[in-house]
Order: sequence, then structure tokens, then C-alpha cells
Amino acid sequence: MSSITIYHNPACGTSRNVLALIRNSGEEPTIVEYLKTPPDQATLTKLIAEMGVSVRSVLREKGTPYAELGLGDPKWSDEQLIDFMLQYPILMNRPIVVTPLGTRLCRPSETVLDILPQPQRGAFSKEDGEAVVGADGRRV
Repeated sequence: MSSITIYHNPACGTSRNVLALIRNSGEEPTIVEYLKTPPDQATLTKLIAEMGVSVRSVLREKGTPYAELGLGDPKWSDEQLIDFMLQYPILMNRPIVVTPLGTRLCRPSETVLDILPQPQRGAFSKEDGEAVVGADGRRV
């Protein structure tokens, strides 16, 4: 079993870039397609706590029912917001990556480099062509 887990949406370019960066370090992560297999309440609560961020910062607005549910209203408690994410997993911002070095919401995708236990094995460019890692395996 891998020491890295990615909560992944294969339809998301950022998520695909993060997965590719993990693989470029020589690791094959455990991939959780959270839209098909959402985390349970305890897991989602733990991930948010491990990231050290607010529940609201994990909410995705674009392409979700965020606005129609009125989730921008401060009346919603953290527990209620987590319940919405469990009911509508598309509300979870992605990708979330867990490694022995930490848990992060990896936006932008190169954020994952801060928590990968192994260095990059070579050059890497995002899907849009932006170079992220040079031939020497270091961030550009």
C-alpha cells in the first residue's frame, strides 16, 4: 500500500497534474476518486484538521451547487458545511493529498512538491505546458 493518497477527480486538470507530479517522484499513490467514493464524515473532518485550514476553504464554488445552496451565508456551521460536502461531493475542492510529510489541498498543483517524500525524477510540465520541474528534478 502506498504512503501517499490523493483525493482525485480525473476530470480536473489540476488534479491530473498533481497525480502526474506524484508519479514523477517514483510513487504510485492510492487514488480515491472522491466523486465515486466520497470520504465519510470522520475522514473529511480529519483531512480538514490535518490541513490546518477552515472548512470554508475546502469548499469549491465553481461548477457546484454552492450558490444555489446559499453556502456563502455565514449562518452555516462547519459541521453543516461538511454535511453538504458529504451530500454533494463535487463541493470538495481538489485534489487533497496525504503523505507522511503532511496533508494539503494542492492548488496550485506544484503545492504537492512541498509534501512529497521523494524528489522529482526529471522534468515536468503541466498539461498547459507550464514548466514546473526542470531536467535536474528541481522546481523551476
